[in-house]
Amino acid sequence: MIRILFVCHGNICRSPMAEFVFKDMVQAPEKYGLPAAALDRFYAASAATSTEEIGNPVHPGTRNLLKRHGISTAGKYARQMTKKDYKEYDYLIGMDQWNIRNMLRICGEDPQHKICRLLDFTDHPRDIADPWYTGDFETTYQDVLEGCRALVRKLEAGR
Repeated sequence: MIRILFVCHGNICRSPMAEFVFKDMVQAPEKYGLPAAALDRFYAASAATSTEEIGNPVHPGTRNLLKRHGISTAGKYARQMTKKDYKEYDYLIGMDQWNIRNMLRICGEDPQHKICRLLDFTDHPRDIADPWYTGDFETTYQDVLEGCRALVRKLEAGR
């Protein structure tokens, strides 16, 4: 099983968006124009680098946008990434360079090169803007969609 942890600052906007979009892609690949994936091959979760939002539900902006796309975030509450996550996950995927720095601080190092940004899997690597600050959940969704599509393609190509 391939275990993926999506990470952002608070675990209420971008990383849960990536977690639930990825899960939906794996469950309904045809909806995204992707080949069928082996559902039992993947486990996805999300976490924060900070403690600011621990225990809080997904931000209404993310929750409502995903709901419009038929994706539920029910039962998701923010949690903080731990050093132990490095051992438990195959990929630790941050949303921006600041997340990456904080993830490395939490883990101490990245000897297996598991830590990267979501959009590093695309042809145009870049940060995903935080809609907490921009208010633009749609652009964040489009970036997450692009990154998750590229990630699924990479993982399926590596079968």
